[in-house]
Amino acid sequence: MSSTDTAELRELAESVFTDAYDRADSRSAGASPGDAVGLDTGLWKTCEQTGLARMTLPEAAGGSEGTLSDAVALLEAAGAHAARVPLAETDLLGGWLAHAAGLRVPDGPLVAVAGDLEVASGGTVSGTLTRVPWGRAVSAVVVLSGSRVVVLAPSALTVQEGSNVAEEPRDTLVASDATPLAVGDAPAGAAGELALRAALGRSLLLAGAARGALARSIGYAGERVQFGRPIAKFQAVQQQLAEAGAEVAAAAAASAAAARTAQDRGFDDDATAFAIAAAKSRCGASATAVARIAHQVHGAIGFTREHDLRLTTTRLWAWRDEDGNDSYWNGLVGTRALDAGPDGLWPLVTGTP
Repeated sequence: MSSTDTAELRELAESVFTDAYDRADSRSAGASPGDAVGLDTGLWKTCEQTGLARMTLPEAAGGSEGTLSDAVALLEAAGAHAARVPLAETDLLGGWLAHAAGLRVPDGPLVAVAGDLEVASGGTVSGTLTRVPWGRAVSAVVVLSGSRVVVLAPSALTVQEGSNVAEEPRDTLVASDATPLAVGDAPAGAAGELALRAALGRSLLLAGAARGALARSIGYAGERVQFGRPIAKFQAVQQQLAEAGAEVAAAAAASAAAARTAQDRGFDDDATAFAIAAAKSRCGASATAVARIAHQVHGAIGFTREHDLRLTTTRLWAWRDEDGNDSYWNGLVGTRALDAGPDGLWPLVTGTP
């Protein structure tokens, strides 16, 4: 897509996710924003109808043939509005892995995970997959098991429901002599690419959630009156919001740069691995800072279930530790920096030869 197309996509995504959020916000009827959990089936249907559900997949796989720059616009908007749909899981992970293995990409929401499955002589598989995002809600689970890609229907699995701190499904799926929907050969380097794709998608969602938390904090600071004037007029609050704004900008820049590097160089390039590691680490640090500041600005009301701030801050806390936490990615960044040495550090950081 061209830059104009990407701008239009961003506008469409913001509109779709804002409308979905407004529909879910039923506080006037006495419900809490936190009561809306699980897959938003109406929003998912809209994403499929508008081509947002499979943004970067090729047309042959039912996709919109967008770029990773388009994924930036889409996933940031989804994160900002706490969209309850598995976009990254379907497009960047499940759809990609099935298509890369030469298999038909199943309809509906998808997820891909790495796991060890035992294959019986009759072709059935057994094994346990833990903390599967949206496991209970997807139409198919694409499993990378060694050198094979196995597509399983949830109906063939036993689901033990779980969740993260944001109350998003993180389920344990148990296969016991389950018959796969399809089996294919994994592409070369699939395990490494799957991990990088998951981290990139999570980084983009984190950048969006940070932006959403900041926007809510700015809005609240302008409305909350203390000592005769909005608290946004107080220098201490202004400084906090400015710090949060810097963190949001850093997360957005790092995640977008990682997506651009992956688009230009591919996921098998060392520069892409470094860029994604730096992005996930940077977005995790921003998540901690922005969530802290957002709750400081809101005060006690921000910690209540009835307030919508929790929809973004709990996602910040949950997502920073998923698909590799700060410690894991910081370790990778540090190792790469040490390996580069004094002469190679600047080219490593700037992505130049």
